[in-house]
Amino acid sequence: HASELFGGQKIHSTHGVHPKAPNKHVFRLSNHQEHGILGVGPQWHNDGSFERAVFSHVGYHIIRVPEHGGATTFCHQGAAFDALSEEEQEVWMRRVSINSNSGIVHPLVHPHPISGRKSVYLHLGMTGAVLEMRKGCEQVEELKDLRLLEASEMTALFNRYNDLLNAEAYSKNHHYEEGDCIIIDNLAIAHRASKEAHASADKQGLRILHRTTVKGMIDFDPPEKFGLPPQIDIQSKNPFGSGVFIGGGLGFRWDPSIRMQN
Repeated sequence: HASELFGGQKIHSTHGVHPKAPNKHVFRLSNHQEHGILGVGPQWHNDGSFERAVFSHVGYHIIRVPEHGGATTFCHQGAAFDALSEEEQEVWMRRVSINSNSGIVHPLVHPHPISGRKSVYLHLGMTGAVLEMRKGCEQVEELKDLRLLEASEMTALFNRYNDLLNAEAYSKNHHYEEGDCIIIDNLAIAHRASKEAHASADKQGLRILHRTTVKGMIDFDPPEKFGLPPQIDIQSKNPFGSGVFIGGGLGFRWDPSIRMQN
């Protein structure tokens, strides 16, 4: 369990277990259902966003390399924050996301717990709402200091985040070679599966990847200035008024034409 050398130093498993997984802690992914779970993570995300203490690290071990490609794409979220304009940085720092399944609240921008570097954070496949603090407000005192983003604003934000993380200057397609084992800092690096990773085994060749997730080191809560609890009941009535507030499943569908699965 090399993953336990990092971060919280304890495997934290919250996933389904495929019959061919070597143990309950290994999430076995494949492009063939006989060999692993299909179609996971095609959009930018960080694992464990439904947890208050988001996983500290994630490990990937390629078991079988497909003959015709099946990369995982990684992006440095600190460099992505730096690429935002000053105006965008100011606005994003006044926003928090609400997970569509658990209702857990996370900041859209946070200082990395070790380096302190400001980094962006958003799950493009499991976000049910985004709250924004009123400009000029230093401490939320009442609900009118917060507002939900409308559907058009959510669409613009999610597309901007997607484009931001796709920038080649600080993202990388990792094309696996036999024996590769990768560990990422899950609060600094976002990831997504490439389209080729989910293509059929007949087309790409069989792909099998083992993934492990490590217990979080900190509660990844919104700053105190937001005046919010760490969890909001997103399955119940919207308490914030007008705006997107979607509980369950994939949350807000920011592009109906693309494939989404967690």
